[in-house]
Amino acid sequence: MDPALRHAHLDRIATEGYTIVEDAIEPDLVDALAEDLLRLERELQVAPADNSFEGRRTIRIYNLLVHGPLYERIPVHDNVLPIVEGVLDRGCLVSSLSSISIGPGETAQPIHADDQLIPIPKPHPPVVCNTMWALTDFTEANGATRIIPGSHLRDHDPDYGRDYPSIPAEMRKGSVLIWHGSLWHGGGANRTSERRVGIAMNYCAGFIRQQENQQLGIPPRIVKGFDRRLRELVGYSIYNGLIGHIDKRSPASLLDGDPSGRLVWDAL
Repeated sequence: MDPALRHAHLDRIATEGYTIVEDAIEPDLVDALAEDLLRLERELQVAPADNSFEGRRTIRIYNLLVHGPLYERIPVHDNVLPIVEGVLDRGCLVSSLSSISIGPGETAQPIHADDQLIPIPKPHPPVVCNTMWALTDFTEANGATRIIPGSHLRDHDPDYGRDYPSIPAEMRKGSVLIWHGSLWHGGGANRTSERRVGIAMNYCAGFIRQQENQQLGIPPRIVKGFDRRLRELVGYSIYNGLIGHIDKRSPASLLDGDPSGRLVWDAL
C-alpha cells in the first residue's frame, strides 16, 4: 500500500474511528471466499443463533483458519494488515476470524463497542482494531454496518439495546471497513431479499487476550503450515520481548524448534 494512502486511512481512523478501503480485495479471492462459505454452511449445518447480538436470521461461522488455506490469505492481506498495524502495532494478534451472513428480514444489531468488555477507562489508545470484508455490496437496505463517527473518543460505552443515531458504512463488494475497537457500531437490518455477506477479521493488541483462543482452537499441525507472519499473528510469538513466552522461549519453538524470539531481559 502507498505510504501516503496508508497514513490517510490512519488519520481517518484516529479522528472518525473508521475508514473504508475501496476495492481492497482481489475479485477472485472475494468470489472464492463467498463460494467456500456456502460449502461450509452445508457441511457444518450451520444455523442462526437465537440471541439479539448474533442475530436470529444471520449465519456465522467461527474459527475460519481451521477450514483451509484459502482463509490464511485474510489476516495478512497487504491492503489491510499495514493499516491495522498502524492502529495497533506489529505485535498485534488475530483476535477472531468469522463470517457474518445477514439474511433477509434480520433486524438491526444493537449498537455496541468491540472493546467494551475490557475494563479500562475510556477514551484510551486502541487495543482492538477490527475489519469487515464485503463479499457482497453493503447497502443501507441490505444491512451495511451502522456506525457512529467519532464515538471512539467518548468516555463511556453505549447502553445495550438503546437506539442511537447512526449512519450506514456502505461499500462495494471487495472493499474493507476498518475501525477502532471503541467505535460504536452494529450490523444493520436487512430489508432486501438477498443476504449481506461479510467476513469479520478482528485483531487485538499483543498484550490483550484474543476473542477466539487461537492456540487451542487451531491444531498445531495446521499452524505448522502457516507462513511465519501468520504464525505470529495467531500467537506463536512474544510481544515486546516478554509477553507470551514459554520458559524464556517463543511459542514458535513448539512448532519446529525455531529458537528465534529474544527476550527483553537478554538486552539488559
